[in-house]
Amino acid sequence: MQKFTLTVTCSSTRGIVAAISTFLAENGCNITDSSQFDDLESGRFFTRISFASEQGRILSDLQADFAAVAAPFDMEFAFHDEARKMKVVVMVSRFGHCLNDLLYRCRIGALPVEIVAVISNHMDYQKLVVNHDIPFHYIKVTRQNKPQAEAQLMQVVEESGAELVVLARYMQILSDDMCRKMSGRIINIHHSFLPSFKGANPYKQAFERGVKLIGATSHYVTADLDEGPIIEQDTVRITHAQSAEDYVSLGRDVEAQVLARAIHAHAHRRVFLNGNKTVVFPASPGSYCSERMG
Repeated sequence: MQKFTLTVTCSSTRGIVAAISTFLAENGCNITDSSQFDDLESGRFFTRISFASEQGRILSDLQADFAAVAAPFDMEFAFHDEARKMKVVVMVSRFGHCLNDLLYRCRIGALPVEIVAVISNHMDYQKLVVNHDIPFHYIKVTRQNKPQAEAQLMQVVEESGAELVVLARYMQILSDDMCRKMSGRIINIHHSFLPSFKGANPYKQAFERGVKLIGATSHYVTADLDEGPIIEQDTVRITHAQSAEDYVSLGRDVEAQVLARAIHAHAHRRVFLNGNKTVVFPASPGSYCSERMG
């Protein structure tokens, strides 16, 4: 049996769940997991449904036939094959902890993604990436060549068929045009518990304020720097005895974990944009299982 995921967003009203479940039942599909949320402030409804096609219905037919159900509710919907891995381009500069973590998670099957390219403005991780049989693209970025460099970057994204771009500590600001073009398809890891300590050197800012918790935030990239909808956050406790360098070292672990969890949620279609915020549904049973242990 093939397993699929259906995602739906629309205005909240009566009968949505009944219409969806009736359609799936009539098409020989068995629901295995379901999450839904009504946002009372925005009046929007969100749902994610995992199901098994027990009578051989294929994705394209379900997608086409469901249009008649969606029309009266003005639904935005999509069907996804759960066996298909999302294609991802990872971008990195000189801090490699998130890149290394993602490469390992992908190798053991802990993330349902395929890294189709790594882009960097430095050569530090070329050998590491090539040893994983992944194409490495060195794109130098300066003040003078930034538009040309970004055009090269987008060419890699488009030619690789990537559905998601991950900024794994990529220390360059993307243009407003690229942020708009790739809206909802670029995930960043920020080494701060946003909205606190934005911009450069957040650990130094945190150290100078004597905070007792430092953290990391993974969010979608928008034209407003460090202001995109937040997907995942976490913290680590510190004390007055830690140095500014300790903050950086402790922060690396939480950054890698938060970024991986955000990618996991996005790749499993669990994240819905809701204005300046997100709706993030829990993971389906079994979705954290790895294909192998090491």
